[in-house]
Amino acid sequence: MIHPTAIVEAGARVHESCRVGPYAIIEAGALIGPECIIEGHARIYGLTRLGRGNIVRHGATLGSTPQDLSYHPDKAKPLTIGDFNQFRECVNVSHGLKTDTGTRIGSHNYLMAFSHVGHDCQLGDHNLLANGATLAGHVDLDHHVFLSGQVAVHQFCRIGAYAMVAGVSGVPQDVPPFVTADGHRARIVGLNTVGLRRNGFDQARRRRIKAVYRLLFRAGLPLQAALEQAAAAFPAPETDLILTFIRASQRGVIRFAREAGQE
Repeated sequence: MIHPTAIVEAGARVHESCRVGPYAIIEAGALIGPECIIEGHARIYGLTRLGRGNIVRHGATLGSTPQDLSYHPDKAKPLTIGDFNQFRECVNVSHGLKTDTGTRIGSHNYLMAFSHVGHDCQLGDHNLLANGATLAGHVDLDHHVFLSGQVAVHQFCRIGAYAMVAGVSGVPQDVPPFVTADGHRARIVGLNTVGLRRNGFDQARRRRIKAVYRLLFRAGLPLQAALEQAAAAFPAPETDLILTFIRASQRGVIRFAREAGQE
């Protein structure tokens, strides 16, 4: 199942059920789990750990050297990837540098062509990065996040579950769960209604989420008071997720577009 032109270095471990295409390179130390497909001209660097059923398309590079001026090989940390992810053409994912866990990607993620995941990022499950989406170092994506084409996320930002960021947006602060963000400097423009419907959120749950955000950002209350009132008025798992996310923010949370004078 390994093409004769592929290079699999001594010390790489490739499961016998894998397929490796022409001119692919798998470095010593890499671990490729069962049923993976590594297409032609892809490169898997030595600190990469791939789980089951991943597909690495033409020209993608996994576990490459971090794009960080402070990088030194002695500091290198792994890239750990779960199951059933797809990395489309020319995707680039860096291995870790500054955290013990390194870069981690969960399962069932779909990274479209030319998207980039920087060092020490943490991605959950069922996330989608469209063409050219870029994560700087230390970015956290929860789960079921949709980043549209050419989105750029600043280092150390967090993107909450079921959030969507519209194309050609810059994300300078944390994006809370369930919202749609848009703009040169991204702001909240509403709920990710389509994504919530697709993932089984009924009308009552969507209304509750909307009411929580209205109280937090539209009622004119100090944030701490708004958080306390939201917890009391709208007890639910969705509310807990929003409040926990906001309380944990270090960079601050993006606000609604109209608060910034936008439409």
